[in-house]
Amino acid sequence: MAARRRVAITGLGLVTPVGNDVAATWAALLACKSGGAAISLFDASGFPVRIAAEVKDFDPAEVIGDRKLLKFANRSHGFALAAAEQALADADIRPMPATGNRWGCAVGTGMMGVDFAELVAVHEHSAAGGELDATRLLTDASANNPLVFCRSQSTTGLSLLTRRHDIRGYATSVHTACASGGQAIGTALKLIRRGAVDYALAGGFDSMISPVGIAGFCLLSALSVDNEMPERASRPFDATRNGFLLGEGAGFLVLEEWESARRRGAHIYAELAGDGNSLSSYRITDSPPDGDGPIQSMRQALADAGATIDDVDYINAHGTSTFMNDRSESAAIRAVFASRVKDVAVSSTKSSMGHLIAAAGAVEVAICALAIHNGELPVNANLREQDPECDLALVRDVPERRRVRIAMSNSFGFGVSNSCVCLRRPDAVDGAGFRA
Repeated sequence: MAARRRVAITGLGLVTPVGNDVAATWAALLACKSGGAAISLFDASGFPVRIAAEVKDFDPAEVIGDRKLLKFANRSHGFALAAAEQALADADIRPMPATGNRWGCAVGTGMMGVDFAELVAVHEHSAAGGELDATRLLTDASANNPLVFCRSQSTTGLSLLTRRHDIRGYATSVHTACASGGQAIGTALKLIRRGAVDYALAGGFDSMISPVGIAGFCLLSALSVDNEMPERASRPFDATRNGFLLGEGAGFLVLEEWESARRRGAHIYAELAGDGNSLSSYRITDSPPDGDGPIQSMRQALADAGATIDDVDYINAHGTSTFMNDRSESAAIRAVFASRVKDVAVSSTKSSMGHLIAAAGAVEVAICALAIHNGELPVNANLREQDPECDLALVRDVPERRRVRIAMSNSFGFGVSNSCVCLRRPDAVDGAGFRA
């Protein structure tokens, strides 16, 4: 039986609320900087929540330059195109005419397909009495722009990425809310393992900082209302937490078949080693108190990586800063790691970046790769009074220096879809398997 193909992470790209590239984001996380601030993208004065973690000073045209392509892109697509461009440049490899069919693309996509301003434009062209004038909508260019329809499709981001980079192999969009980015990367892992492709561009992108997005999460009482201190609003596992800080951004990775990456002398951040997924079947917006679904996804990821709990040194937690989620995840980590729970360092980088929804998992997998590569663990920022029900070995106050053999990234989404991805230190593996 042929050995299972291994997968190398050779390129990273990030656009986040704390930095528009990998270096800036990593430096901000180590410095415990927050991306939280008053919302500037629209007038939020009438909302109970007036803060978010926005991407700042970002112009996709400065990175892409293809204005014809950008006409079809909304805000989140711009993040995706920029992060993907960074990842490919970092990996120093791109699809070519002769190799494009051996490249795959898997993306985690967001919930918001239509910008709020575009919805307003349609509403303003409604007839008296509240009914749409269908004839005018179809014939009057000022009433409707066909590009709006193109930008609204759930596969538009995928289409823009594959067109931009001439990717002609297997391509797919994953939409499982907050688990989307992690599951997209897991999908790409399986594509390379089974030989469907040799290379993959994988990640996630999202932007829900709009009147519709803020209103929806307000109705669910999911967001922090600490409008006077946005930089401290996201405080996962803290006893005083009161909801998450909505963020936006994108994260992308270049993945390659291991031996191909070694032959070309590529820099390998980590091995993408394991993927686990489950459904909790509990509530559409909550994780189960006993952590059942997350337990399954973490155990599956470890088994898929051929690892045990003794091999894990760091977990980048889902850690949204909501009361239910943090306690559920803590229960899951305790159940999986048992007597080793105090030996495994944990932090949620949402404490600095906020919750990037569909982009969160992909960004956090990239953070795990950087933690392995740099031997440094980012802080669980804003932690002052640890919830006794979240009794984990949280990284606090300053980054922790540690040689990480295996890192895990947890992403648990609405609809209770659970993703866990395992990354392994490149020098921790030989031909026979895992080695400490």
